Amino acid sequence: MSSVNLVAREVAVKIVFYGPGLSGKTTSLRKVYETVRPAHRGEMMSIATEGDRTLFFDFLPVKVERVNDCTVRLALYTVPGQVFYNATRKLVLQGADGVVFVADSQPEMVDANRESLANLEENLLEQGVRLERFPLVFQWNKRDLAKALPVPDLRAALNPRNVPDFETEALSGRGVLDALKAITRLVIQDLRIKRIVPPTRPMTPAVPTIGAPKSGGSGLEAQLSNLANRTGPVSAPPAGGSTAAPVPAVPRPSRSMPAIVPQQPASPIAPPSLTGQRPLGPTSALAPSDLFDHARAAEGAFASGDYATCIQACLDAARRGLAFAGEGPVGAQAHLLHVDGGDLLKLQTLAARSSGRVDDAAFALYVVMQIFTRLHAAGLPAPATE
Repeated sequence: MSSVNLVAREVAVKIVFYGPGLSGKTTSLRKVYETVRPAHRGEMMSIATEGDRTLFFDFLPVKVERVNDCTVRLALYTVPGQVFYNATRKLVLQGADGVVFVADSQPEMVDANRESLANLEENLLEQGVRLERFPLVFQWNKRDLAKALPVPDLRAALNPRNVPDFETEALSGRGVLDALKAITRLVIQDLRIKRIVPPTRPMTPAVPTIGAPKSGGSGLEAQLSNLANRTGPVSAPPAGGSTAAPVPAVPRPSRSMPAIVPQQPASPIAPPSLTGQRPLGPTSALAPSDLFDHARAAEGAFASGDYATCIQACLDAARRGLAFAGEGPVGAQAHLLHVDGGDLLKLQTLAARSSGRVDDAAFALYVVMQIFTRLHAAGLPAPATE
């Protein structure tokens, strides 16, 4: 789901590459990675099986310079093509702003293309989103094969709405960036209609920088084209920028803010009542039932001033919470739930220390609440069925 940082004038959007197995989704993402200048891309994370098929997801953050006076960050994902990984498909699709459907042009893949498109429509509908009102473009991939179906046949079978489509060769990269330009343009248009993208603010005249690219031109398309490797000055990304969508739901403790003292009424954990029962704190209030005891233990340690124990309990709760996103490395689980990887790394660093401070413990509670909030948004853990 898109998010806007009004202070930084930054919009983060999520685009998912969907399609049947071995249609070229991961290859397309790799080609984008190779094409985009290093200053404008993050790390590409990929998890594959022994047969080189994507098992979990691929993730690539890409920065677009300016759209409507805002920096745009694209989080590009792919889903596993195999039908029996549909649960992972649903999780990756959660909160997507647009989809690139990568169809295999081979005649024997027509049914697989149709099945995957129907699956996309069904999974979006579970989120309350209708495909016909959702930003979508098609890649007719593997056009370099001699037996590839004619494009009119593919359109008749898969694209009756006549949304933008492109002939692509993922191995060479032909047409891949064009499809990315089109879906980004559609997503930004959709965000403008929903009034998510902030309006352009008045600009004061500035002294032009020698060698800097001129503004205007073809707008978004020009910005995406400029991502490709080229000679000349390259502006560095903003310092400290994050490729993951920000999580505004829970306020982050700051070093510049006054330290939280547990004896003060402003403490995030309420003091024990006269009856000896501690009221429900914000962390345990957000916790799924499976993690309630862990959240209470962290809150209890914080209230008693045992900050090192609180941090350790938070780390345990965080690991258990991320495990609901599926098997795989912690980084992959965090990306699926849109949890800031930097926050997790800092939490692990704090837990490795022998002692803790009140602001460190407050930060640890913030990370756990962030994970709990993301689990609720994703509908995890799923209710048990009899």
